Amino acid sequence: MAYEAGALDATLAAAAGEDPALFSELRQAFIDSLSNQVDLLRRSRCDGNWQIAALRLKGLAASFHAEPLIGMAEEALEAAPGEPTVVRRIQAYLDDFAQA
Repeated sequence: MAYEAGALDATLAAAAGEDPALFSELRQAFIDSLSNQVDLLRRSRCDGNWQIAALRLKGLAASFHAEPLIGMAEEALEAAPGEPTVVRRIQAYLDDFAQA
């Protein structure tokens, strides 16, 4: 699922107010956090590490109101550790958001 502007952008805009520099910082913080969680998922080989990474991803997505990403995190929670299709979809979301 690709990134689509919506609630996530609205959340960032509401938090930043009229400050474009703050908006950019918040956006970059989201990108960095999401990138870290994707990396943790990619490196997870046991159920515990996979579940923790997926839960952190879900928390990040929820805090920024990124509904599609919440769904992907829930898919990760149900998947086997290292499930490549889940990781690829989340990475695609990250790549799309970073380029938007």
